[in-house]
Amino acid sequence: MGGCVSVPRTEQGYIDAHVHVWTPDTGRYPLAEGFTREKDMIPRSFMPRELFAQCKAQGVSRIVLIQMSFYKFDNSYMLDSMSRHPGVFSGVGIVDETKADVGEAMKALAARGVRGFRVRADRQKAEAWKGSVGMKKMWSQAADAGLSICLLADPDALPAVRTMCRAYPKTRVVIDHFARIGMSGTVQKSDLEQLRQLSDFQHTFVKTSAFYALGAKKAPYTDLGPMIRTLKGAYGASRLMWASDCPYQVQQGHTYADSIALIRDRLDFLTAEDKEWMLRKTAERVFFA
Repeated sequence: MGGCVSVPRTEQGYIDAHVHVWTPDTGRYPLAEGFTREKDMIPRSFMPRELFAQCKAQGVSRIVLIQMSFYKFDNSYMLDSMSRHPGVFSGVGIVDETKADVGEAMKALAARGVRGFRVRADRQKAEAWKGSVGMKKMWSQAADAGLSICLLADPDALPAVRTMCRAYPKTRVVIDHFARIGMSGTVQKSDLEQLRQLSDFQHTFVKTSAFYALGAKKAPYTDLGPMIRTLKGAYGASRLMWASDCPYQVQQGHTYADSIALIRDRLDFLTAEDKEWMLRKTAERVFFA
């Protein structure tokens, strides 16, 4: 996939559409029940200043923060990080769909700059959505308020995701990390076809992200190029967005520079306009508008 069409940095810079931050201060920001510092906080700290040390050198000036699972429904640290750095961060929160007031919880977070809500979507959980009053309320509220349902989906959940997209065609849906296709080391054609078919729904987007965890799991990650080409053909670049998945991208020999370089420099089928969408404009429209 050698060769490149360069894209100049805009005055506003690039957007990283998927980053987690956390603090070692578990007194002020306690972990949810069942999580521990030793098992779950790896690395022990990844605060905004540690993120900026990675992203600013690559021209990334805005970031979408994803609520960390070990804080569960307490979005405080993400919200506080957003308020300390106005204009830099948008947020994707987590709410409890089993609560009767889930719609009000979404509204309250949206008032503080949250633009999406993360939902875990393996096959069993996704198939149960059809019987979940709270999940139906979330998808409906997202559509009404212009918010996104952001799915950490497994490939086997995609048929159930399609059912929900059909039931809620106005709901904006963002699929994280290519729906984790290729985690086994191989991109299965049947899985990719399921993801490609979700492009039928005009409000569905895909994050091209977490390269360190997919396919060959080795920089420069160009083995993922055919999957990106397929998705670009189906969705168009205006419904794809790059993300690093920091801090996980910057561990065990992987670098932030290699992540952004796959989209910015290493795929010769991406035009300058494609890169502008994938590196800034798509995420800007979904999470910063």
